[in-house]
Amino acid sequence: MRKTLIATFTLAAASLAASPAYPQASVKIGLILPYSGQFADTATQMDNAIKLYMKQHGDRVAGKKIEIIRKDSGGIAPEVAKRLAQELVVRDKVDILTGFVLTPNALAASDVSAEAKKFMVIMNAATAIITTKSPYSARTGVTIPQLNETFGAWAYRSGIKTAYTMVSDYGPGHDAEGGFHRGFKEAGGRIVGSVRFPVANPDFSAFVQRAKDANAEAIFVFVPGGVQPAALAKAFAERGIDTRKTRILGQGELTDVSALKSIGDAGLGFITVFHYDYNHDSKLNKAFVSAYGADYNKRTPDLFSIGGYDGMHLIYEALKKTGGKTDGDALIAAAKGMKWESPRGPISIDPETRDIIQTVYIRRVEKVGGELRNVEFDKVENVKDPVKARMKK
Repeated sequence: MRKTLIATFTLAAASLAASPAYPQASVKIGLILPYSGQFADTATQMDNAIKLYMKQHGDRVAGKKIEIIRKDSGGIAPEVAKRLAQELVVRDKVDILTGFVLTPNALAASDVSAEAKKFMVIMNAATAIITTKSPYSARTGVTIPQLNETFGAWAYRSGIKTAYTMVSDYGPGHDAEGGFHRGFKEAGGRIVGSVRFPVANPDFSAFVQRAKDANAEAIFVFVPGGVQPAALAKAFAERGIDTRKTRILGQGELTDVSALKSIGDAGLGFITVFHYDYNHDSKLNKAFVSAYGADYNKRTPDLFSIGGYDGMHLIYEALKKTGGKTDGDALIAAAKGMKWESPRGPISIDPETRDIIQTVYIRRVEKVGGELRNVEFDKVENVKDPVKARMKK
């Protein structure tokens, strides 16, 4: 039995490292997303944009047909994601791995990318270190420090001198907290207090009261989407926090389109940082939003959509540059330094870190035509991931 297991592992490892020795008529892309479970809608939004890109640009690149093989990770499941990536490489003979809404899944699959030397495009997962785990990976989404370190520095420049932070007690919340603290304090601001609360079903009342008692000029918040933004906004209102006197700051999920429907007027004045909103005022984005809504029952694209759309652009353009060659070294070399105009604005792939460089937008919730919207009123251009910038020093 032991000999059989060893032989099987050796065969799989050899298959991982092997490259086809014959011309391929197609390029196979393994797409790993949480199509079922609590994150299913994020997978739908991303996959919708992937389909839209292929509809607009065709299913052939450099003379080869693009074939998508979809796999369901079912949620936060790193062991499943790694197994699926292995199956895609060994059994399905994919040339490229992509998708990855969630950080743990992206980290697990990065091991396969590194071992098999497969080009890997991370379309969302936002923890900064992910692209350090495989030399063949590039990201088209965002990093949490890229947003929040920039936001902290902006907050101080805007006149805020003291801040209190409250975040969900898990990896992304810690990243958001750390990023905001670094940016704010390095600019000259003072953090007067901080708190972390449970990820699942927190009662925000006591936490909000603590934030109010700290008497800071601003409260920075990070929570997942879903029902929590509305619950938090309600707690702010019940504790008498006036957004005209105490500025409420947060990452974009706090006021995304679904959250605003639940928050209502309690969200007026909230200021958030993000890399994409469907209201972004550009000709290219208006066309993207229109096409997306036409194909998908008037839905609006979101951060997962833009990550998927730009991820497919990176894959297509890299294949064009290699003339259809699919080995990992050729594709990642083609991806490094690539620049293009996205619906979100100008973006590029950092040639040193393989991470995205993009504009970070500061938005305020206002009423426009009777509807609540995130209105961009400031921006910081050409933002790199600050974590890897420090790692290089």
